[in-house]
Amino acid sequence: MIALVDGNNFYVSCERVFDPRLAGRPVGVLSNNDGCVVARSEELKALGVAMGAPRHLLPPEVRRRAVLLSSNYALYGDMSRRVNQVLAAFSPDVEPYSIDESFVGFTGFPLAGLEARCHELRETVRRWTGIPVGVGVAPTRVLAKLANRLAKREPACEGVCLLEADSEATRRVLEACPVTELWGVARRSAERLALMGIDTAWQLRRADPRWVRSRFSVVMERLVWELRGRPAIALEEMSEPRRRLLVSRSFGRLTGERHELEAALRQHAARAGEKLRRQGSQARAVQVFLRTSPFLAGEPQYRNAALVALPAPSGDSRELLAAARRALDAIFLEGYRYQKCGVMLLDLVDAESAQPSLLESPEDDARRVRSQRLMATLDRLNREMGRDTVRFGLPREGNAWALRCAHRSPRYTTRWNELMRVKTG
Repeated sequence: MIALVDGNNFYVSCERVFDPRLAGRPVGVLSNNDGCVVARSEELKALGVAMGAPRHLLPPEVRRRAVLLSSNYALYGDMSRRVNQVLAAFSPDVEPYSIDESFVGFTGFPLAGLEARCHELRETVRRWTGIPVGVGVAPTRVLAKLANRLAKREPACEGVCLLEADSEATRRVLEACPVTELWGVARRSAERLALMGIDTAWQLRRADPRWVRSRFSVVMERLVWELRGRPAIALEEMSEPRRRLLVSRSFGRLTGERHELEAALRQHAARAGEKLRRQGSQARAVQVFLRTSPFLAGEPQYRNAALVALPAPSGDSRELLAAARRALDAIFLEGYRYQKCGVMLLDLVDAESAQPSLLESPEDDARRVRSQRLMATLDRLNREMGRDTVRFGLPREGNAWALRCAHRSPRYTTRWNELMRVKTG
């Protein structure tokens, strides 16, 4: 059996751990630059606030009643780490899936006491970290996802739901579940399944796996086996390497200064390089885009993009930064106040199988090896010592591209100067 442990309204729950006054109040967490709502408490959902709702479009009544906080990713990431440490005390097999979800393997644990163990796990996470979680237990990851949804939605489950492969309860759940809600089923695949008369998870479970594979893919075939209770999908198969990587961000304020655009692109290209190396890829091309704000009446409008091909596939941040600067040279125009820029890495290939140039010399090969070692060292330092411990250039104070986070709570667990203070008397 395997469990999916998912934090309830995770970002909001992290905020409430350190500020109990937020309990019972409508609370929302905003995206970068305080633009849109990306996390909602149940109370905020009850006020009709949709996920992704722009902050400036929220009704005045909602804005008066709600507490809207800036994203505090340092806090959320550290709280996620702490939750996983608790999970590791209950099983040696913990697989983080996202910042608020982890799979916990219970192979070898007796089924009879497993539900009680998961209730104990849930209570321990709440007691040791303050984070409420839902636990869905099943023989496969796909069924565990469905069980987790029931654990969080059905009060009778008390936060834990266990689904066996061939029980009547599992059949009822699958009959009521549209294929669109299944983990790993994209919208287009769901539309094609509907045309073939498969609308529910139960109908997909009963389909012939070989027939499904011939019309879709091996991943869809494995999903059928998972619905039947036979483990067939590894976690990495559900998160394939991306074909392109985009890093972009709206500025905290409009700017027409070239040096500020260069600083922003330097940051974006470096971050894109980290992500590229983390998934074991290299890029063949770098694209940069600029744009002004389309929402400001009377402002001159301009948007453009430029693509620079790399001589050979690369994961070296220095080469990505150089290409981004050349792209900026091609599209930057004076006289405009820019609102956003970004870097996209295109035509990604697997780093292990990237084909070097036929004209490459032994010196070029040695240079490539040194580059890989340098980037690995840079990534290790930033991973172990903190992000941006080693960076390309120093940002200026008050730069335009800095995040606007006027309502961010303290980073209680990762900054000495932001530790919680307790007053007595």
